[in-house]
Amino acid sequence: MVTNIKQYNPSVSAVVSDWQVIDASGQVLGRLATQVATLLMGKHRPTYVPHMLSGDFVIVINASEVKVTGLKAEKKVYKRHSQYPGNLKEIPYTRMQERHPERIIELAVKGMLPKSKLGRQMLKRLKIYSGAEHPHSAQVLGSERREIREAAAAKLEAAKKPAAKKPAAKKPAAKKPAAKKPASNKASDSGDK
Repeated sequence: MVTNIKQYNPSVSAVVSDWQVIDASGQVLGRLATQVATLLMGKHRPTYVPHMLSGDFVIVINASEVKVTGLKAEKKVYKRHSQYPGNLKEIPYTRMQERHPERIIELAVKGMLPKSKLGRQMLKRLKIYSGAEHPHSAQVLGSERREIREAAAAKLEAAKKPAAKKPAAKKPAAKKPAAKKPASNKASDSGDK
């Protein structure tokens, strides 16, 4: 037996994005980047769809305190090239950690996101700060309050709906007497001929 299951496809207005704050101090780079990428893509939600921007905004604080395991601190090298001959730039992990600790997390997360327009939009929702301060406290607070407002609205809706009333029993309608048909004059019809 084949069953047809309707695919879940939310509208853009149905998708709500929250703001998440993650503290990177003492966390391992790869595991942190995996967690951030999951939040950006929206895979932590039951309403995840791969073709829409259904993830959250993510704020990473204390990026300068992220750790790497093994010998990566000495051996890891970030490479970039301008596509001109002889313009290969190689930056070791330790120098990148000193100068731009935000880029370490950004590059790790970028590698875990889809390589498409949607992936670039997801990366724009990532905010990384090397210290503990960030300018997005209002958005985080609004995201927390939205959940409270939605719960209160659901309670209000439930209170407004009247209790389901039982329908009044209908009395059976009185039958109307059938209209009598006029008697046909069969005798008179046959005698006239």
